Amino acid sequence: MSDLRFLQFSNLDDAIDEAQRLLASGYVAHGNWSLGQICRHLRLVQDPSVEGYPTWMSMFAFLRPIMRRTLMPRALSADPPRGIRTMSSFQPGNDLDDAEEVERFVASVKRFHAHEGAYYPHPAFGRLDPQQLEQVHAAHAAHHIRFLMPRSH
Repeated sequence: MSDLRFLQFSNLDDAIDEAQRLLASGYVAHGNWSLGQICRHLRLVQDPSVEGYPTWMSMFAFLRPIMRRTLMPRALSADPPRGIRTMSSFQPGNDLDDAEEVERFVASVKRFHAHEGAYYPHPAFGRLDPQQLEQVHAAHAAHHIRFLMPRSH
């Protein structure tokens, strides 16, 4: 993990701040995705909390209590699991514009915060309260954004 930054966010606003900092400073990617690709991926994973997940993602809902107990603490840790393949529906395309995708990520976070009513159950962890769900999304953002190193000016 020497080429990755230690990065933890308290909330999604912290993730926005870091994405905007990277956009302003420039960055060196130590992973496979650009800032734009990361922001697109974060949106693709986060938006279904408000819009709903595909029905097939509930197929293994009976495993959610186990996943919440075993995987969620690791996902929220400073060293979350790496190497888990991203499902194709959550993979970003290539040649995305960083500035445009950061802007869309900001809009997605604002929409998440403005949502009234219940959020849809997380595919792995089930129904979470808004604070827990935001923690999961913020930890997910930190996991991906830590692969980008700010350029020194």
